[in-house]
Amino acid sequence: MTRNILVTGGAGYIGSHTCKALAQRGYQPIAFDNLKRGSRSAVKWGPLVVGDVMNKQELRQAIDRFQIEAVLHFAALAYVGESVENPARYFRNNVANTINLLEVMAQTGISNLVFSSTCAVYGTPAEVPISEDTPTHPINPYGESKLQTERMLPWFGNAHGLKWIALRYFNAAGADPDGQIGENHDPETHLIPLAIQAALGVAPPLKIFGTDYPTPDGTAVRDYIHVADLADAHVRALDYLREGGESGAFNLGTERGLSVRQIVDGVRSLSRRDLPFVESARRAGDPPILIANAARAHHLLGWQPRHSDVATIVGTAHAWERSKYMALAAE
Repeated sequence: MTRNILVTGGAGYIGSHTCKALAQRGYQPIAFDNLKRGSRSAVKWGPLVVGDVMNKQELRQAIDRFQIEAVLHFAALAYVGESVENPARYFRNNVANTINLLEVMAQTGISNLVFSSTCAVYGTPAEVPISEDTPTHPINPYGESKLQTERMLPWFGNAHGLKWIALRYFNAAGADPDGQIGENHDPETHLIPLAIQAALGVAPPLKIFGTDYPTPDGTAVRDYIHVADLADAHVRALDYLREGGESGAFNLGTERGLSVRQIVDGVRSLSRRDLPFVESARRAGDPPILIANAARAHHLLGWQPRHSDVATIVGTAHAWERSKYMALAAE
């Protein structure tokens, strides 16, 4: 029997990698995406429904057509700087549209939801590593919009029997190890692809935002986790709910941090090219250090990152970026 799973934002970066992981584990992913920031070419492991979470009718039609059993919810805006400049857009898209999804799920009797959250809910934590018990104090509208959504989920659980998992992941990075999909943002804002593009000479010099943080080398420190490991965690969270696991939030990270300069050095070493960069002021809403404590995911989901060493992250991302620009050059 086919187990159909609705993946909102399934044409996006993490959503598309999760669709592949779902298919490999015997599920049928149904990508539901408006394609404003997702890519049609990233949908390879199941049907694509072009629709918007803001439209309840489109959601209901997709759920009825494919007899959806559960939902993985990735559809969201996710640029910190943009959220600071346009908070209304982020609350409307990330919070109000999720209410639409939750209402349609309640109406159609779907009880299991895996929600794509973020470590941005913690803001600037007083201590690291960050556990799920760390106080949540977002410092940008993006993080606040995700936290507001998390806070809605228990209430929908009480009213409608919703079972949910919120996965608070740290910095997603890397590309599919098989080279089938990868990052394809427009505009691109993530450090690793921007660094690789600068090294390949297909983008301007990399901007390093902030060199005066209270860190060993003055640049921001992040916990980088391979997108394939994130995808695996989403499937494990779905299995956990289906097997009767309790609702709750889980951190996803490697439990170690890398600075911006360390990433730059890694890209330079792997590409064997010069990597031009310029130093700029800090960006609004960027904490100095974010490192996960992921013990809960290890214990309850049986999850361990297997692809999140620096060499694999940078290597898969580098292979993907090279393939993109080689394809463009051949056209």
